[in-house]
Amino acid sequence: MGLLRRTFTRDVKMAAVQRLETGASIAEVARAFEVNPNVLHRWRREFRQGPGNAFPGFGKRRWDDTQQAKLERKIGQQTLEIDFLRAACNASRNSGCCRH
Repeated sequence: MGLLRRTFTRDVKMAAVQRLETGASIAEVARAFEVNPNVLHRWRREFRQGPGNAFPGFGKRRWDDTQQAKLERKIGQQTLEIDFLRAACNASRNSGCCRH
């Protein structure tokens, strides 16, 4: 089973290169963007060869839409659970069975 190759949008690559150009170290930017330092060297080289033509591909976000939808569903479920527990707690307090 092969490994999937990650792709990055032009905006992400540009942000990484700009951080390098402002004096950030390769190691620091590599950790921040979770990429191999060799990738950063390649991106910077491509940018310096022609900033207007650098990174013409479409790329893909690190968090795809399915991951985002999954997290949104989880947040919705947790919101429902919190609302239910608050209502149950308020009902318990108002019933008079236990005074707080």
